[in-house]
Amino acid sequence: MNFIKNIEKTTIALLIFGGVYAQKNPIGSEVVNVVKPYTPSVSDAFKVKEIPTFEDEVATEKEVINYAIFSFPVASTFTPSKGKAAAVEKSKQEKYFDNYATLAAGNYTNINAELFVTHQLENNNYVGAKLKHLSSQGGIKNVELKNSFSNSALDVTYGNRTQQLSWNIDLGYQNQMYNWYGVPHDFFTPEQLNAINPKQNFNTLSLGGKVALSESILKDVTAGFTHFSDKFSSSENRFVAKPNFEIQVLDQKIKTQFIFDYLGGSFDKSYLLSKAYNYGATNLGLVPSFQITRDDLLVNIGAKVFYSVSGSDNASSKFYVYPNITASYKLVGDLMIGYAGAEGNLQQNSYKEFVDQNNFVSPTLQINPTDQQYDVFVGLKGKLASGIGYNIKGFFTNENYKPMFVSNVYDSFQTDTTMPYVNLNSFEVLYDTVKTISFFGELKADVSKDIVFGIQGTLNSYTAKNLEEVYNLPALKLASTLDFQITPKWYAGFKIYFTGERKDRLMVRDVTAIGEPAYTNTTVKLNSFFDANAHVGFKYNDRWTFFVKSNNMANQNYQKWTNYPVQGIQVLLGANYKFDF
Repeated sequence: MNFIKNIEKTTIALLIFGGVYAQKNPIGSEVVNVVKPYTPSVSDAFKVKEIPTFEDEVATEKEVINYAIFSFPVASTFTPSKGKAAAVEKSKQEKYFDNYATLAAGNYTNINAELFVTHQLENNNYVGAKLKHLSSQGGIKNVELKNSFSNSALDVTYGNRTQQLSWNIDLGYQNQMYNWYGVPHDFFTPEQLNAINPKQNFNTLSLGGKVALSESILKDVTAGFTHFSDKFSSSENRFVAKPNFEIQVLDQKIKTQFIFDYLGGSFDKSYLLSKAYNYGATNLGLVPSFQITRDDLLVNIGAKVFYSVSGSDNASSKFYVYPNITASYKLVGDLMIGYAGAEGNLQQNSYKEFVDQNNFVSPTLQINPTDQQYDVFVGLKGKLASGIGYNIKGFFTNENYKPMFVSNVYDSFQTDTTMPYVNLNSFEVLYDTVKTISFFGELKADVSKDIVFGIQGTLNSYTAKNLEEVYNLPALKLASTLDFQITPKWYAGFKIYFTGERKDRLMVRDVTAIGEPAYTNTTVKLNSFFDANAHVGFKYNDRWTFFVKSNNMANQNYQKWTNYPVQGIQVLLGANYKFDF
């Protein structure tokens, strides 16, 4: 064993050391006879291992210890009470219906009726229709001609909705009847008034549709055709198509819209002349834009390019280029957002659009597009509190061929009874280059879940290039609304509109002039006015609702247009019925 070998080596080393140490002591001289010579040798050395191996070590297995919990029942007198959920008052969910019918009637023999129906078919198809009617038998004070009117419209739609594709087709018809009752008071003799038949009829036939795709660069396409005509053989056709494309490039959206806008029409007579004439224009537009988003900054950069061919014989053509840039930045989250932009557009005017703005225009208009060169604006919007939002905006606009309504001239030598609109009771359209500086402000407040309030106003300053004044354009317009829920059954609301002072022009032929016709030009002022409206309703049940509406509550006999006073206070009593098939 290694232990015994180590003892032997230690013993030999001690003997050698001891022999050397003993030679230092002197001894006596004597003779030593060596019988065998001494031959020393060196044993082999070896390195001791740093981690020795113990061959005789006995490995012992670790004992496995098992633990167990010694439990025993403990008597207790504690008995927990059973939990009970707190009672929550659950409001009754209002039932919604797909269809409704409304009928109301009031003084001046005013009648207002609406019917809306829709039905879901198989394979995600649906069909719907809406019928509207508003009429009055007149009765305006100090008016010498008939002043009744009616407006009836029927729209039918058929479509399909799926996750990838949706489309619909719309067909509509509208009939309107108005009277040119706005002759000056005590200006004509009874015989002249009896010879005037002031009735005018408008008919509109429309066909259109829309296709929307969710997984395609072609996002949607809208198209529509409109045929508009009147009692005096005026006719107008318009077709508009707008396909929209959108692609994603490096996390940025690039949008492109194409515009095709065709307008063609004719009037049977020109004003004071029995001469027919045509008008028309075709506009081709391209509107590319892309969006940049950086944290709180959102920028849309684009342009609008139009190629326009105008005239009945396509004699005039021109290119138009407009900016289309908008930007917004969150200054303080949603509490304060600043925005600005510069835009422009080529606005196609039409006989139908002028009638929608002023029902008393003559069927002898000049129809030209408006070149809105630029509209530069800057604003601030956000929230003053959780339920109060605001928006303030200032903008500067420059428009060529801006349309304005002006009273037609009067010629006492014109006695054609087939032209009832030549008696200072109709309006023409004048165009001019107009620069406008405007300020707009709006405040909306959800005071509570039962009260909603809103107010907005616009202040305008106009500068015309050629005309002495801007006509029938108010400098100030205000509007305010208040709606509140009185009880679960009762509700009410108010609407107030204010329109500032406007100016118009009256031109009358001087019968004393000799030679060429001469006209006196007079500027008239239309006073500002406000119109207060209110309504109160009672929800009898989920289906029936009864209401009362009142318009022009202040009973003002104001003039919206020159020599066109409106009805006084109007009260309508009606009911609304909701139903399903």
